[in-house]
Amino acid sequence: MAAADETYLDDAYDEGIDHAHAGEIVEWYAKRPVTVSTAAATGSLVAAFALGALTAVGTLFLLRQYDER
Repeated sequence: MAAADETYLDDAYDEGIDHAHAGEIVEWYAKRPVTVSTAAATGSLVAAFALGALTAVGTLFLLRQYDER
């Protein structure tokens, strides 16, 4: 038996396994529910689309300005 195998046979490894919450996921590690409202999600999508459209229009404007020179 190697030293790594003996690590798991140690009595210290078994400490706490028998207590009531041994199989539960730690609270901070558990998946949290999404708490964004439908209005907020829709608003962020509309704002992202508007920002993308504004960027495209601005880029086309600048490209047209450079083509005229």
